Amino acid sequence: MKETLVILAAGMGSRYGGLKQIDGVGNHNEPIIEFTIFDAIRAGFKKIVLIIKKEHQEAFEESLIRKIRPYIEVEYAFQDLKDIPDDVTIPVERVKPWGTTHALLSCRNILKDDPFIVCNADDFYGKDAFEKVMDFFHNGVNENTYCMVGYKVENTLSDNGTVTRGVCQKNDESFLTDIKEVMNIKWNENHDGVLYEEDGEYKELELGSPVSMNFWGFHPSVIGKLQKIFTYELPIGIDKNPLKYEALLPNHVGVMVENGDCRVKVLTSEDSWFGVTYKEDKPSVVTKIQALKDNGTYPDILFEE
Repeated sequence: MKETLVILAAGMGSRYGGLKQIDGVGNHNEPIIEFTIFDAIRAGFKKIVLIIKKEHQEAFEESLIRKIRPYIEVEYAFQDLKDIPDDVTIPVERVKPWGTTHALLSCRNILKDDPFIVCNADDFYGKDAFEKVMDFFHNGVNENTYCMVGYKVENTLSDNGTVTRGVCQKNDESFLTDIKEVMNIKWNENHDGVLYEEDGEYKELELGSPVSMNFWGFHPSVIGKLQKIFTYELPIGIDKNPLKYEALLPNHVGVMVENGDCRVKVLTSEDSWFGVTYKEDKPSVVTKIQALKDNGTYPDILFEE
């Protein structure tokens, strides 16, 4: 197998205020995505597909990819607003991409033979997640059985604003039974409980609830299943919210599970997640990254040029 890492890096970073996917957080100006690639390589992954906007290719190549190429095969895929079915009309003022499902579908001519991980460019997952999914690829993945890595919701929050997470339910065998993209999750005032917004009201979310951070292990069969769901839902979504509708991967995995089109094993990582949802998150991430270098988890320089 040529196990592949697919990185979602086409987001616009509106809350962050810039191209956070390649914003440096390491002492040598390494972005989080560089640590993700390092972890994938040492777990045995052999190829990277980087999903970006076409206009950002030069920036990614210069700041990151040129020094990665000696270590692993790299291919670009471009998320394009116009890459939708011919019978769907794009709203005149629409500039926002169509979401994470649409981003993954931009790889539909690349991901044909081998299992792959999908993850976000601006989230730090840790090497344990890659190792567990690699083990799953060699022992459990098939056309109808996929996996995800889940994290406790309280370990995925920002002190600087609300976040969106895929809240998961699983059965006694740790297979996913339901997943729902939940908006505006935050700490309560006492910082001892978690709240989320639904229908304009804040409600309590149980501590320890497993959430998806968009770290999925898929068989290539998922592409055709997602294409059907996306094609069906896109015109409905545009009709309801023409400028902001997004096709979200966690929601669509939930649809597949509900329809019996697949099973998804929920794996639990022993590492801590962290990320940069907001610009104000960066100092904390810088400190955590340096601590991981200081304790030997990562070398001082990840990729020698």
